[in-house]
Amino acid sequence: MAVGARSGHEEPEDRPGSPVGGAGTEAFDMGPSGPVDGSGEHGGADGAAEENEASGPKKQRSFWKELPLLIGIALILALLIKTFLVQAFSIPSDSMQDTLERGDRVLVDKLTPWFGSEPERGEVVVFHDPGGWLEGEPAAHPNVAQKFLSFIGLMPSAEEKDLIKRVIAVGGDTVSCKAGGPVIVNGKALSEKSYIFPGNTPCNDQPFGPIHVPKGRIWVMGDHRQDSLDSRYHQQLPGGGTVSNKEVVGRAFVVAWPVNHWAWLGVPSTFDQKGINAAAAMGPGALGLAGALPIVIRRRRKLTREGTAG
Repeated sequence: MAVGARSGHEEPEDRPGSPVGGAGTEAFDMGPSGPVDGSGEHGGADGAAEENEASGPKKQRSFWKELPLLIGIALILALLIKTFLVQAFSIPSDSMQDTLERGDRVLVDKLTPWFGSEPERGEVVVFHDPGGWLEGEPAAHPNVAQKFLSFIGLMPSAEEKDLIKRVIAVGGDTVSCKAGGPVIVNGKALSEKSYIFPGNTPCNDQPFGPIHVPKGRIWVMGDHRQDSLDSRYHQQLPGGGTVSNKEVVGRAFVVAWPVNHWAWLGVPSTFDQKGINAAAAMGPGALGLAGALPIVIRRRRKLTREGTAG
């Protein structure tokens, strides 16, 4: 029976056994979950669901087939981290005692130099051999596994000729040290008791200076002063013992291994003292003022004489 407004004449009543909706209208037997077609099967969404269930769940890829892909991704990530972010280095000597012991593993920040960061006073940095610093040192002979692990950054490199020292002065600084005295940077004496090896003197084994550090270079020294062939011992080489900022791999910021040596490698407070930056930063301005002062004085005298004569 159609549902709607009642018309002006009466529709004949449906009799029992007559098809609903009038002649010519096919009847449907409503099954428990929907209409049943002539074949007796359920139609619509339920039929599609049953068909999917019959086909079964999709087969997942075997773990062993995915494993090579996972390993490949992990190796690529490790290589990218080693190249651009952080790299592990092994300490091969005693030149940085007691801050760093032979065999310690340090992590070096390689990211900040990509954004223009330059070495700062007091930082412990890793740098490539500027040329001649490691002359005579025995060559390392790592096996294939060591080479591979160092290549992807999971093991410190044994072949690269790198050194690790503390930055004492940067480009534009003047640094010196006399026997029996402290290291002096831009006229400020450094108190180094917090990091130099107990019993060592600042430079009694090799006094130096004054040295003016060129722009873009650094002056470095080991914390174990009497067992460190640092900038003091390479003044005869190109650069006068200084190291180019371009040779710096990055800043060592933490001792990661062994666990009982774990330590944060911060900048000692002696490098934060007032005035240590003033001499370097104001040097060009001070020199300009000193050069201009005699000219100003002569000019004022000349004007004074002319005024008196008039």
